[in-house]
Amino acid sequence: MPSRYLCCGGVFDWDNSLKQLDELNAKAEDPDLWNDPDRAQAMMRERTHLAGQIEQVRALEAKHQEGLEFAELGEMEGDDSLIEEARTILTKAQARAERAELEALLSGEADSNDCYVEVNAGAGGTESQDWAEMLSRMYARWAEAHEYKVTVIEETPGEQAGVKSCTLMVKGINAYGWLKTEAGVHRLVRISPYDSNARRHTSFASVWIYPVVDDTIDIEINESDCRVDTFRASGAGGQHVNKTDSAIRITHLPTGIVVACQSERSQHRNRDTAWNMLKARLYEAELQKREAAAQAEADSKTEIGWGHQIRSYVLQPYQMVKDLRTGVETSNTQGVLDGDLDDFMAAALAERVGTQRAD
Repeated sequence: MPSRYLCCGGVFDWDNSLKQLDELNAKAEDPDLWNDPDRAQAMMRERTHLAGQIEQVRALEAKHQEGLEFAELGEMEGDDSLIEEARTILTKAQARAERAELEALLSGEADSNDCYVEVNAGAGGTESQDWAEMLSRMYARWAEAHEYKVTVIEETPGEQAGVKSCTLMVKGINAYGWLKTEAGVHRLVRISPYDSNARRHTSFASVWIYPVVDDTIDIEINESDCRVDTFRASGAGGQHVNKTDSAIRITHLPTGIVVACQSERSQHRNRDTAWNMLKARLYEAELQKREAAAQAEADSKTEIGWGHQIRSYVLQPYQMVKDLRTGVETSNTQGVLDGDLDDFMAAALAERVGTQRAD
């Protein structure tokens, strides 16, 4: 294997990477490592990230070699099925290499972190609440397809159907880096299943994406600036319904940011999670301020405000999902609603990085 690869948008130094991983593995075996937890956690994150990069290069190399061997065998035996199999293998490897190239662009301060996905229904009652639930499902399906772990942190059901709001935690490397481009207002056009006259309705829902704040990021919150409310967690009823006010809602008065958690039976655990969510929201707001300062034309509040639509999902009178920022579109609306979002995310990320480089 050559010592240097032109890979993922830059040069990947193979020999030095292997040497660095060996050094990190040796440090991980030091019994005194965890005497300094912050340093240990930072080192372990670096180790995991580097090991992932090395494994990715090895996997791509193996798939490339496998495809070439199938192609060579197919040509020798005149077997078109083997040649077609080789084409499939190489096409998938190319797609994975292109994704890896984009992942290399995820160099933001929190891009590698886990993240929260918060979906809120817009005005429109049941229609918008049903749309918010569809979006929540879409992101959960996308995350599961990429082997991320998804946890429902908060969910407020609609009066008749859908949800008024839903917050998911998505855990996995680069979760925030990929999902951050989904922040904004999403518009749905369809024949309403709740309209007896079968009229066409337009619904809106907003999506907020913010990174989970880890121990390397220090966010100070003055508790006197916050209002903490307890309420009964939502549920379907029956013998397991939560009969105590264990859910927590925290309102940060200076910014108006509101977070809520009801995923645990314990009020104490819900309170801890809600405080972590608030830290994450405040951190994300700070990241947006920094980006706006560095990139004057990119006002982050406008990007994710209610007045700015990033994507339209039209189910009637025709089938089309179109991203209004990048122009990427597809008629496979069901595939998108089932979580096939990679093309939209890749285009938005590439455009975002390209704009930053131009500045």
